[in-house]
Amino acid sequence: MKVTSKTKLDKLLRNKKAEKILMEQGLPCVSCPYARYETGEFELGEVCKRYGLDAKKIIEILNKNL
Repeated sequence: MKVTSKTKLDKLLRNKKAEKILMEQGLPCVSCPYARYETGEFELGEVCKRYGLDAKKIIEILNKNL
């Protein structure tokens, strides 16, 4: 899977390894029970921007490890 800033969170969260990486990088949506219902609408880049996370770094880590 090629991850980009446009990759939807629900697609990533179906992969346990990706979920773990996102948690390690501090993405709050991973542990939020309500976000699970909305992740199909969220793009990784948007969420990173919203929470002040380094999207480029996270995307690089995901692409190296998935």
